[in-house]
Amino acid sequence: MPGPLEMVMILAVFLMLFGAKRLPEIGRALGEGIREFKKSMRDGSDGPIDGKK
Repeated sequence: MPGPLEMVMILAVFLMLFGAKRLPEIGRALGEGIREFKKSMRDGSDGPIDGKK
């Protein structure tokens, strides 16, 4: 797990790469993806993806 200094450096790199306007959009999309993943893991009663049992 990165320490506080590493987190600040990572945030600075993201800020330089994507700009201040895009960071909230990226964070929102990442949060929605994580929520969808957790929901699919929780519901997991659909069975195998390929349909084989």
